[in-house]
Amino acid sequence: MKITKINKTFGDKHVLKDTTLDFPAGKTTVMVGPSGSGKSTILRSLNLLVVPESGHYDFDDHHLDFSNKITNKDKLAVRKETGMVFQDYNLFPNKTVLGNIIEGPTQVLKQSKEEATARAKELLAKVGLAEYGDAYPNELSGGQAQRVAIARALAMTPKYILLDEPTSALDPELELSVLKVLLQLAAERQSMVIVTHNMMFAKQVADKIIFVENGEIIYDGSPDEFFAPDNPNQRIKNFIASMTMEDLK
Repeated sequence: MKITKINKTFGDKHVLKDTTLDFPAGKTTVMVGPSGSGKSTILRSLNLLVVPESGHYDFDDHHLDFSNKITNKDKLAVRKETGMVFQDYNLFPNKTVLGNIIEGPTQVLKQSKEEATARAKELLAKVGLAEYGDAYPNELSGGQAQRVAIARALAMTPKYILLDEPTSALDPELELSVLKVLLQLAAERQSMVIVTHNMMFAKQVADKIIFVENGEIIYDGSPDEFFAPDNPNQRIKNFIASMTMEDLK
């Protein structure tokens, strides 16, 4: 998965500026940076929820030139292979947990209800919610709802899972339950791209770190170098210190 020289504006704000990045298969890429830096716009471009004005996107057999019209067929083809997990879960409130998980496989992948349900039950067990299939979203805690959202994404057997601040709305104890699931997926070499403000989690899960600021890529490399005390980039050191409250006296 790769984007090359993509540009995106919202009104008079140039959010992404000739952004070029690759996201290795079988790895976990973590994007960090201050709020409003463009991280979520990059992530949503990978799922075509945001369509840049220019640049190229290469993802397996998909080769898109954003200076041309991106069709609904293009969007559907990419979304079949990328699972999106949002900060606010986006579960259907009128469907049970199982109903939420089987919606995509039955409607988009055209699986039978029986096949999709069997897989959904496996995934619920995987995320520690085997007994919650008949529950409704309003009966779940935030951490449980987010784990259902992850199971729903996995049910589509995506090549990549894209996660936009998946735990920022959760208190620390509930956040931990979600992070454990993501660490397990990383260990299984599920391809993931994660936007997060949790530096401890980023350090533990990332195979690759991307630091974004003002629509530009400040760092693109290994987590060891990014978090190294002798990192020569003072801006990165200041960012890590502020996010981990190292400078709090």
